[in-house]
Amino acid sequence: METGILVDFRALICDLDGTLLDSIADLGESMNIVLAADGLPRHPIAAYRQLVGDGVEKLAERALPPRLRTPETVREMARRMREVYSGRWGVHTRPYDGIEQMLQGAHEAGLTLAVLSNKVDRFTKEMVAHFFPRVAFAQVAGAKDGVPNKPNPQSALQLAKELGVDPAQCVFLGDTKVDMDTATAAGMFPVGVLWGFRDQEELLAHGAKRLLAHPSELAELLS
Repeated sequence: METGILVDFRALICDLDGTLLDSIADLGESMNIVLAADGLPRHPIAAYRQLVGDGVEKLAERALPPRLRTPETVREMARRMREVYSGRWGVHTRPYDGIEQMLQGAHEAGLTLAVLSNKVDRFTKEMVAHFFPRVAFAQVAGAKDGVPNKPNPQSALQLAKELGVDPAQCVFLGDTKVDMDTATAAGMFPVGVLWGFRDQEELLAHGAKRLLAHPSELAELLS
């Protein structure tokens, strides 16, 4: 893992779930409601740490028993998951301690702020507006039809273009291998957070160049 930082960073692109927001309870409970409605086994909330991160279709596929993972069933379960989640994404979800201060500090240091999530675009925008009304995000983007999800770098590169920043000058902050792979493929600087849904072994194995144990540690990277 690299320790010496020589890049003049100009943008901070953040994942949402597990990076800025502790959202696992609402995600897990919403999926469990959908499963229970069909008499299917539910999962412990902690298990959802390994199931989320690749978008709602992948979540639905992983949550279903293997025998039911047909394209039609996955699509229907994902549709119902979106419907349930739309009414309960704010029940338990909260920003992690220190996140707003981290974001404000990065903005004051001159970085342009953005969010890039595999969560449905509408939910991504609604949740960022709700939980971070005082943070000046230049762009907020979630999953859209016709645009490949992370770890495909297309959305990250498009975001950098819209921000007017070279990808090499972007810090990409995330909590899973999906985020680290995205950053690496886009030529950005991958930073893994240890307060999220996955562990440091996964983050390092997928290219994290710096690990943060607390949001306050980002300031050192940017100084």
